Amino acid sequence: MTTLTAEITAAALELANGGRWRTALALLDAAWAETGTMADPARERIALVAAEVALDEDWWAGTDNAGERIAAAEKAGAYGWEWDFLRLRKDYLQLIHPAGGRFQPGPAGKDPDVVAEVERRGERLRATAPGPVEAGWADFYRGVIADNLRADRAAAPAFYKAALAAGDGRDDLLAREALRHLGDHDHDNGDHAAALDRWRRATALGARAGRVTGTLSQQLLLAVLARDAGDEAGAVALATEVARWAEALGATRIRDNAAGFLSGVDPTAGPPSVKER
Repeated sequence: MTTLTAEITAAALELANGGRWRTALALLDAAWAETGTMADPARERIALVAAEVALDEDWWAGTDNAGERIAAAEKAGAYGWEWDFLRLRKDYLQLIHPAGGRFQPGPAGKDPDVVAEVERRGERLRATAPGPVEAGWADFYRGVIADNLRADRAAAPAFYKAALAAGDGRDDLLAREALRHLGDHDHDNGDHAAALDRWRRATALGARAGRVTGTLSQQLLLAVLARDAGDEAGAVALATEVARWAEALGATRIRDNAAGFLSGVDPTAGPPSVKER
């Protein structure tokens, strides 16, 4: 892979973090069109990152484009741990939030054999991870699989703690995800002080990493704690801005979560949609 390819794909991922998925994909597609004489690894990397960007858009905007991009990456020769991890995330998303459908946490309505296979794939990714950060991401997904596919709330925190240890000082986005979900368990356990600490830290880490969508979703969780503390005016003001910003960005799932919160829905009751990512 050339230095130019590395810089282009890194820039595309930064754009995706900022919710600029269409721009990121346009950049990658333009780079792809210029790679006819380049080594195959460059084409594989561009196609794989395009699939990553498309999956991120599916997560936040409710689109359904990652499948086509993943197939294109496979055709380009993508394989290995990163490829397998991308496919796991796509399958997990389809299980909890099918395109065009509502968030569907828990085992109800899901084929238990499919859920078991996704869980086994997460275990394999953990066992074959090429480094500590990758192992941490595998642990994180083992946690959300336990939380959101098996409704095993007791098992999940250990995975999140392992993910936090792997991400702390190495990967701000991984640490953010772990803190976000550990804070959710604190909140469910009635420890709002611990939840506030973890959610504030998660918000700051997401912002430092340029994760606009994740920072907005974290702000909504801070609105939840404001409402819990009796500050309804503050909660409404914060959620209103989250809804406005998410609408402008095209992050429709965050917008819908914020709108639900403003209508009185508790987004942390049970396994809520704001816990997805």
